[in-house]
Amino acid sequence: MGMPGINISFSEVAATAIRRGERGVIGMILKGTVPSKNPVEVYSVKDIPSTFSNANKEQLQLALAGYVNAPRKIVAYCIGASAEDYTEALDWFEVNKFDYLVIPTVETDGKTKEIASWIKSLRGEGKRVKAVLPNSPSDSEGIINYTTEAVTADGVTYTAEQYCSRIAGIIAGTPLTIACTYAPLSELTDCTRLKKDDMDKAVDAGEFIVFFDGVKVKVARGVNSLVMTTDTKGAQFKKIKIVEAMDMIHDDIKTTAEDSYLGKYANSYDNKCLLISAINGYFSKLIADGILSSAEVGIDVNANRIYLESKGEDVKSLNDDEIKTHDTGDQVFLYAKVKILDAIEEITLPISI
Repeated sequence: MGMPGINISFSEVAATAIRRGERGVIGMILKGTVPSKNPVEVYSVKDIPSTFSNANKEQLQLALAGYVNAPRKIVAYCIGASAEDYTEALDWFEVNKFDYLVIPTVETDGKTKEIASWIKSLRGEGKRVKAVLPNSPSDSEGIINYTTEAVTADGVTYTAEQYCSRIAGIIAGTPLTIACTYAPLSELTDCTRLKKDDMDKAVDAGEFIVFFDGVKVKVARGVNSLVMTTDTKGAQFKKIKIVEAMDMIHDDIKTTAEDSYLGKYANSYDNKCLLISAINGYFSKLIADGILSSAEVGIDVNANRIYLESKGEDVKSLNDDEIKTHDTGDQVFLYAKVKILDAIEEITLPISI
């Protein structure tokens, strides 16, 4: 029979959720001195261990810079400087909470594809995590492919690999009501410059880039590496903002169902309505917060009918209300439709004189 569980399917037109969760946890794998307490939780600069190398301290500081907000925290898992793989760290992160993974040496270590595959695998298992990776055309909503070759701050040049921590901090520090599109990077004085057509091609190819607008350096568009869309993964899945909202809703319902519903209520029609009411309350909060524009949820009559038929019951004579209130064993079949608000990213303003 396996573990009791809740199956959550999230496409552009369907989602289920209960309460809003906290986001913005960056997982970071650092090579160097391994502290006695590993991993290290970093909320501010004062939490960075003095025993860390200057390079590792800098990576943590880059991530902490954030955007509108700082990341909620950084969980830094340290491995030895001569470690040949990330197995120990990945095993820890697989069973602990984080939202965005970043590894400042991933390209140098030749592990970019491995990490991308690992993230995709976890997302396939229902763990809605993401990674910021350099030069990683992974075609996945879970991978942010940062490709700007070089940026400069105070005379110091950072490669794409070295600057992924800063990008992760920007994304993790962006509220769900806005996007990181055009987020300014005030510390930068220059970056690798591309022509307009080349920038358009990069964004269309799922590349997260920064650009110089003639005055300052800022993020181009907040996109992930997804390129190929399907019937269940449309263009919205290319937007970091939209995917973050989807992941939040997924995690909220999963956590709340496991903690508060599974095994704790008789599967009666009244209790199903209680669950629906809780979900509606959660959606209403997201609408009030400007994250959703609309939402509805209810019992999936068609799924109920299919389930009952699979159990050998004759349901041909039953109407929808009877199917809706019928005993479905330990299964609860719901449907939900939500519309996630996007951010303003295009303005058309013809001016006549």
